[in-house]
Amino acid sequence: MKKLSILFLILSVAKATGQDQERVITTAVPFLTIAADARSSAMGDIGVASSTDAFSQQWNQAKFAFAERKSGVGISYTPYLESIITDVALLSGSYFNKINDRSAFAFSLRYFTLGEIELRNTFIEEGVLVKPNELAIDGSYSLKLSEVFSMGITGRFISSNLEIPQLGNAVQDGNTFAVDIGGYYRGREKAYDNFDGRWVWGFNVSNIGPKIRYDDAGQENFIPTNLGLGGGFDFIFDFDNVLALRAEFNKLLVPTPRDFNGDGVIDATDNEEYQKIGWFEGMFTSFTDAPDGLSEELKEITWALGAEYIFREAFMLRAGYFNESEEKGFRKFFSLGAGFVYKNAEIDLSYLFSTAQVRNPLENTLRFSLTFNLGREYYND
Repeated sequence: MKKLSILFLILSVAKATGQDQERVITTAVPFLTIAADARSSAMGDIGVASSTDAFSQQWNQAKFAFAERKSGVGISYTPYLESIITDVALLSGSYFNKINDRSAFAFSLRYFTLGEIELRNTFIEEGVLVKPNELAIDGSYSLKLSEVFSMGITGRFISSNLEIPQLGNAVQDGNTFAVDIGGYYRGREKAYDNFDGRWVWGFNVSNIGPKIRYDDAGQENFIPTNLGLGGGFDFIFDFDNVLALRAEFNKLLVPTPRDFNGDGVIDATDNEEYQKIGWFEGMFTSFTDAPDGLSEELKEITWALGAEYIFREAFMLRAGYFNESEEKGFRKFFSLGAGFVYKNAEIDLSYLFSTAQVRNPLENTLRFSLTFNLGREYYND
């Protein structure tokens, strides 16, 4: 029954809330916003400007042009709502390959399963098992435009299968496509008084694409188009010790639910007006459409801080903090993690501690990632 309630919640995407003061932006296919790898999740869900790894596809595909190995393979497993459900999870797989010193391509797959749900009208009736799921398949290309800056583009196919046949509705698979555009700057290493250092920054506009529809006559729902901006500094103390500090800001480029008719309540009529906003128009109006003006727009921006300590490129310690406004989702958490490298393989682990009154679906969850870095080495400095 718990899993069925979760499914209903996901099917209620892009629905305005009943209180005018609760204008939380919701979208379809929210699994696209879950950090799929343990390294990024250990640093507070930071990835736009972190160093390149096999999971860069989700965060900023432009980073692949700066990959230091010929190719890489990554697989990860993220349990979801583990404290109450055992078979809901996000699985991810990715592969990248450097074409030459200046360019690379990559592919990835993210699969979100809600497990098995048994449906029945009465207790004596034989149940029917359904397995709702969602997936995204990506392909990207990245290119260095100079020795310190690259850009990349990703094409993505998204499919969401949330059909519940017993409800007698016309729900069907929802399909759409999206594009990501990103840029990544990796400065040259410079000598300071007691250490060497390097500045980095990046941006990524992800999931630019049409709305998704689950039936022929029903409403279309926005997908989580997002603008991410990040930057930081690498403290290179010596050959064995490196400390990377990062900060990142994200904003959904999705319109804010609001009271269109001025009756003080966001109701079905307001939702109809909300649905008339096109996805392309919504990307640009999302910067100025919050009813309370700039103060509310700023509340729609999440921020995160992360750190990664690397010892001899063989052992990593990570920590991060993520913050979201209480009025816009109330996700606040600390995260910790570690990584271990043996030959060409790397194992990463992460753990999340919620600091908000609203429980995080990934709270007290241990996440795993496995990466294989293969082929010749490339030097980017």
